[in-house]
Amino acid sequence: MFTELFASLAELLSSPLRLGIISGGIGLGIVVGAIPGLTATMGIALALPLTFGMPPELGVSLLIGIFVGAIHGGGVPGILVRTPGTPASSASMLDGYSLTEQGRASFALGVHATASASGTICAAIIMTFASQLLARGALQFGPAQFFLLGLVGLTVVASFAGQSAVRGMIAALLGLLLSTVGLDPITAASRFTFGSFELASGLNIIPVLIGLFALSQVFEDLLTKRTDESANDESRMSGFKVELPSFKLFRRLMPTLLKSGIIGTGIGAIPGPGAVLGGFIPYAEARRTSKEPEKFGKGSEEGLAAAEAGNNAAAIGALVPTLALGLPGEAATAVMLGGFMIHGLHPGPMLFQQSPEIVNSLYAAVLLAAPILFVLAVIFARYAFLIAYVRPAYLVPTIVLFSVIGSYAIRNSIFDVAVAVMFGVIGLIAQRNRYPIVPILLGLVLGPIIESNFRRALLISRGDPMIFVDSPVSIALIAIGVISLWMGLRLSRKNVD
Repeated sequence: MFTELFASLAELLSSPLRLGIISGGIGLGIVVGAIPGLTATMGIALALPLTFGMPPELGVSLLIGIFVGAIHGGGVPGILVRTPGTPASSASMLDGYSLTEQGRASFALGVHATASASGTICAAIIMTFASQLLARGALQFGPAQFFLLGLVGLTVVASFAGQSAVRGMIAALLGLLLSTVGLDPITAASRFTFGSFELASGLNIIPVLIGLFALSQVFEDLLTKRTDESANDESRMSGFKVELPSFKLFRRLMPTLLKSGIIGTGIGAIPGPGAVLGGFIPYAEARRTSKEPEKFGKGSEEGLAAAEAGNNAAAIGALVPTLALGLPGEAATAVMLGGFMIHGLHPGPMLFQQSPEIVNSLYAAVLLAAPILFVLAVIFARYAFLIAYVRPAYLVPTIVLFSVIGSYAIRNSIFDVAVAVMFGVIGLIAQRNRYPIVPILLGLVLGPIIESNFRRALLISRGDPMIFVDSPVSIALIAIGVISLWMGLRLSRKNVD
């Protein structure tokens, strides 16, 4: 295996065309991910026709590049203007935007780029040497385990998202309630649609994301008259310098980066909720073990590094079940699976026997994508972070414009724009009453997964609730959830004291 992998790496390094395609894909992905309303899934789908005339190695390399770049790019607007490109990037926003508010946007993007590359390379190494083992482990998850995973993930995030675990749980329950809007996943009965055709398919995640994070901040700025403030001219003059972490800081962050990369890869390898939780669970674990947990959410470089490394690692981890089992770990890898099939490749156990050269070529592309991502991320950050120093009077209407465009473009519906505005108001009210908004979003995302798997599990067991505790995996997940909730409540009491 090592011989074939090194041969694929050498072949890739000696091919300027493949290196150029990977680099171009990563650059395109960063731009796509950084635009609110666009996602890695859209970027890959739009690029699929470009791969039709390419050999499989080149086509797969382009898709991998776009995928890796878009996952990183999704965190950039979250750090700069509090508008994460993807739900998973919301974890990076928690400390990234706080650093921007402190005038340290350049440093935040430097940590962001470093953590993205670290998480990608960590996940790539794990995927290369343990993909089939991880895939077999993921097969141990049935409906009961998927239900518990979603519930535990939501509990972990709600417990550590804000200063109060109780407020976090209330916000998560609101998100779960909102996730029931639309058709029942089992019976197809209409729920909370009020006769509206637009609500039949539920609340679209993109307008909700834009409203909770972007428009809520716009409303806050308008109410506090922050639009009257002037830009920071001194910061603008030094705008073309990206402040990367010092070697001393990198050494201090290394354990967090490695741990988050490992956790993120394992979570991402679980189809379904894994990709969404990839940034949040490593963040919560880093806060739990940190010597300075009180700094998390207020501009902690450790929190930003943990969230971004876990987020990127989970994205690569989602490729594990896609390759080894033919089961896409998330929407983006589902589109990528279609791209593989277009080129005559059929992911699954037989792919490793029938086309080992393609598998090794893909591994090599992911391994080399990490350093290329770091270089391009730094170059992109040198210009992107100037957004943080645009005068609010100009920035706020620009954010509103892109929020409206991003919400409308999903389904060409003005209804989605209204949804974004409504959630902007909800986000504003929640923040003014010190309720975290991340659990609301995560409850909305994980709600369908939690509900559908809960009901499937009960159907399989004919109503016997013991199905949720009849396996070691289930017991371990329950234990993690209980411990996380207990630690979150304990931390809340410390914050009150």
